[in-house]
Amino acid sequence: MQKIPKRVSTALINALAAGVVPRVGLEHIAVGREKEITALAQDLENIGEGGAAFRFIVGRYGSGKSFLLQLIRNQAMEQGFVVADADLSPERRLAGSKNHGVATYRELMGNIATRTNPNGGAIALILEKWISSILSQVAQETGKRPHDEGFDDSVELKIREVVDNLEGLVHGFDFANVIIAYWQGYREDNNDKKDAALRWLRGEFATKTEAKSALGVRVIIDDDTWYDYIKLFARFVSDIGYKGLLVLLDEAIHLYKITHTASRQSNYDKLLAMFNDAMQGKAEHLGILIGGTPQFLEDSRRGLHSDEAWRTRLAKSRFLKEGLQDTAAPVIQLEPLTSEELSKLLQRLAEVHAIHYNIKKPLSAREIEEFKQEVVNRLGADKLSTPREVVRDFISVLNILQQNSQITFKELIHGSNFQLTRVGKNPDVDENSEFAEFTL
Repeated sequence: MQKIPKRVSTALINALAAGVVPRVGLEHIAVGREKEITALAQDLENIGEGGAAFRFIVGRYGSGKSFLLQLIRNQAMEQGFVVADADLSPERRLAGSKNHGVATYRELMGNIATRTNPNGGAIALILEKWISSILSQVAQETGKRPHDEGFDDSVELKIREVVDNLEGLVHGFDFANVIIAYWQGYREDNNDKKDAALRWLRGEFATKTEAKSALGVRVIIDDDTWYDYIKLFARFVSDIGYKGLLVLLDEAIHLYKITHTASRQSNYDKLLAMFNDAMQGKAEHLGILIGGTPQFLEDSRRGLHSDEAWRTRLAKSRFLKEGLQDTAAPVIQLEPLTSEELSKLLQRLAEVHAIHYNIKKPLSAREIEEFKQEVVNRLGADKLSTPREVVRDFISVLNILQQNSQITFKELIHGSNFQLTRVGKNPDVDENSEFAEFTL
């Protein structure tokens, strides 16, 4: 394995030990999922050409949904996309009358990231980079310098060429005016105006009066309109040189959990509108990936399949037989990792751990198989299908061995004090209930 920067190996080991998906370094431990990754890579290509994509990434708790979403997020940034991700929650939904929808929008816009700014908060940097490129372009074309007479007017003309393309879209006029306001703040060195424009783009104005006073626009982003502005932002970033916008929404189980029937249905309707936009070509340069459990999708009482419009759109082809997969369908169902793939994953984790701590002799392939067999003996073979807890336990074994040289691998693995994490086990949870797969 190639040398891994300490920053990356630290993030990998710490995140996996805690049972969460690391933001960086996923390419060092990714195994399997070739068909799924190929399908999503094709989606990125289509989005970059001006199309749109919408996918559900569906799998059991711990099966690797979030890992796959994060892997595609990183690939998209490397290819020149802007990405935005958010976890849905009781406070962050797609629709609602109490800022539930705009809360999701705010989370997405707060997490806007690019290849050069992968950690989020990149809206201001995207605008600054764009304006700087226009300044350089005008300087080359006109031979003028900033502060020369007519220079700023030439820059504004080029900026208006871009924003004029947005005015024909829903809410495009106001969006364009806010971008112009940001440029004016930039030109006048007026940080208050620039900050107001950024606050508006992030959906942080609470009242129309406040927005009009700060920017001269009469609208704000709210629960009803937030998705329209996502489409506008996708079009805008593609016009200024990016390939498009990729939106990732994980933990869709929270929509399933909404107890009020009408509220849950309104969220499913909003999701359907987003799906239809992508499928019918009404959105441009926009990709949307939704992570959820089979329960969220297939439950006939409260899941998407409880809605006739969704059920017909997501129905599997009657030609799809056992063992076959259609990765062009809207739903990508994550199959369990094979035993060989899990062995490969654990081998890579052992190598990353050894590189991080400069261990000369990482665990052997035989010892890794011995660990897997212990998991089967104690928890059952079916637990290998959800790698999250297996990975957590494996990192724990590696850490203990590294910190305690007096103990051997065999003593640790076969000792009575070694307790494996039990997948989804919680004494306070009824495992037969509809929420058995969901844990906080």
